[in-house]
Amino acid sequence: MQTFQKDAASDHDKTLPTQILVSAYYRVHPDDRQTFIDAVIPEMLAAQKLPGCIYYAFAQDLSNPNTFHLTEGWADEAAYERHEHSETFLHALATVVREVRILDREGIRYDVAKQHIDDPRGKVAQ
Repeated sequence: MQTFQKDAASDHDKTLPTQILVSAYYRVHPDDRQTFIDAVIPEMLAAQKLPGCIYYAFAQDLSNPNTFHLTEGWADEAAYERHEHSETFLHALATVVREVRILDREGIRYDVAKQHIDDPRGKVAQ
């Protein structure tokens, strides 16, 4: 059996209480994909270390390499605002706005009233 060492920068516990959730996607011009990635990675790593960050993940879409999905979970409004005003966020935002052609984007922020653990594995006969 292979074991994996936890990577604190990318592992997260989505069962922790989260008051703010952000879900977004970005579809970028193919020629700007690497610029987008290079702007987002330092921001993602910095955000994951902020107090109150439950999770923060950017992921490239498996079916379209020019589409990226973002999910963020914040403990509370103060943590979310700290992130939105952080130097790394503002730098990444400026780079993306100035240097990346965003072909499509949609983002939604949710204020979480109640949280449920979702584990559908029990629906599959063993």
